[in-house]
Amino acid sequence: MVKLAPTLEQHEALLKTMERFNEACNYISNLAFERYTASQVKLHRLAYRYLREHYGLSAQMAVRVVGKVVECYRRDKSKIHTFKPHGAIVYDQRILSWKRADRISILTLQGRQLVSVRIGAYQEARIDRVVRQADLALRDGTFYLAVVVDAPEPQPDDPEGFLGVDLGIINIAADSDGETHSGSQVNGLRKRHAKLRKKLQSNGSKAAKRLLVKRSRKEARFASNINHVLSKRIVAKAKDTRRGIALEDLKGIRDRTTVRKGQRRQHHSWAFDQLRRFIEYKARLVGVVVELVDPRNTSRTCPVCGCIDKRNRPSQSLFSCVSCGYSAPADTVAAVNISRRAAVNRPDFSPAPSGAG
Repeated sequence: MVKLAPTLEQHEALLKTMERFNEACNYISNLAFERYTASQVKLHRLAYRYLREHYGLSAQMAVRVVGKVVECYRRDKSKIHTFKPHGAIVYDQRILSWKRADRISILTLQGRQLVSVRIGAYQEARIDRVVRQADLALRDGTFYLAVVVDAPEPQPDDPEGFLGVDLGIINIAADSDGETHSGSQVNGLRKRHAKLRKKLQSNGSKAAKRLLVKRSRKEARFASNINHVLSKRIVAKAKDTRRGIALEDLKGIRDRTTVRKGQRRQHHSWAFDQLRRFIEYKARLVGVVVELVDPRNTSRTCPVCGCIDKRNRPSQSLFSCVSCGYSAPADTVAAVNISRRAAVNRPDFSPAPSGAG
């Protein structure tokens, strides 16, 4: 993400271009729904000339309009899709180029604009790569570019084992080495934010609404930063010990699990999917293998004797086997079982011997 610093005139030009672009998207959306098609070729033939003449779009911007709508209808043709006036515009190499690290040339309805960019060290170190596309987004009156660049991915190393990672709510993550990362800081912040939102919403004044908007993404930014730091630490640990990373495949977990009423807020704000995605892409960049395993009974299975029983979890934090008496932190036991399942899934080596160490 890079922040743009346009002049007042450039800001107005970008804003009008964005509104016109999304207006054209709604026209194509209606057309796609009426014809029940998600074919980019068909929609291009039907509407290209109209987009150029009626909306004043350039040739490539008209192509990007059709492409944005087609992506939505390929996912779901059962309903008509609408686009907000300030939805993101997808720019490619033909209509956006980097002149320097701190300046871009971007196409608007008023022609090309040379816009200054506020770029940090992290972005500057990567912007010399091939830029595939950039999404122009408007947040709280400020324009940003979400830039997609090519990143070289090394050939994954053959792992000498797996670092199992159990994702949770009380502990954000626990690994098979016994290290845990508490979620108390994140959960405490979310609880305070929920109380503040409820108070501001009940107030209903203009000042309260302004404060709600101002704080709307603060919690998300905080949780995202926590996940970035944690995923970087997990990947570095696996890389240094020449291991792969084993994670549970938690797709659809919210539909399969139920919690008490007092835990619903935490359950639905659980950002495990974001943490998993951060781990996966950071692992690819350094050549670390990521294996997804079946999550069933990972926290109920004894890593010593293999006993599977609900009673093995007398509490949220404790595992105590009813068969052999083995006892350990529940999240660590789950991580060990995850690690072993990943090893079983790999035909090139056998799982580790019994014992949760």
